[in-house]
Amino acid sequence: MPELVLWDIDHTLMATRGVGRELWAVAFEQVTGVALREQASVTGSTERVILRETAQMHGLEYDEELFSRFAAALGAVHVQRAAELRERGHALPGAAAVLAAVDERGVRQSVVTGNVRSAAEVKLAVFGLDSYLRMDEGAYGEDGEGRPELVRLALARAGVSPEKAVFLGDTPADVAGGREAGVRVVGVATGKTSAAELRDAGADAVLDGLDDTEQVLTAIRA
Repeated sequence: MPELVLWDIDHTLMATRGVGRELWAVAFEQVTGVALREQASVTGSTERVILRETAQMHGLEYDEELFSRFAAALGAVHVQRAAELRERGHALPGAAAVLAAVDERGVRQSVVTGNVRSAAEVKLAVFGLDSYLRMDEGAYGEDGEGRPELVRLALARAGVSPEKAVFLGDTPADVAGGREAGVRVVGVATGKTSAAELRDAGADAVLDGLDDTEQVLTAIRA
């Protein structure tokens, strides 16, 4: 087993079934005073990039102060509507069992996600996944713009070299980011990207889901 397993969150460990976009829209209007008409692509992106591109779509100026206020608002609205997130969203089949199985083997786990940390913590807690993850060793949307940067930061925070870590994610951006950072990447075809597309992107292994714990452990070990 590796020393460190890093997980993407959305569509890898859980699905928010539209709640995430609704909360994003609330936070956007709170900090800009403008109702969200359209949103930049979120697949494989980070909140900083999504906010900057979405602001441009609405003719708004973007700066770090806007991002800081948005990140705080997004975290707060996740806290306020955690019950709704729990009711409408769900952990993906097998996610909790796999996290528990990896934890039982003494392997450290954390996350690499485009979510800001406060929102990520709410999502993971709502679905009972947070107890398996060392959140201080992860990397989040406020930490950088791209997956390679975030993976490298998580490795540095954990004090683990790339060859001793594995990253699991559901998008080509996850695959590319992990590979650029020098870690082994397991693609999980539970999002919008097919297993074939994840293989074509360069994933070292690809899973159709997390429901077969032994299969996931084998992919992580290989």
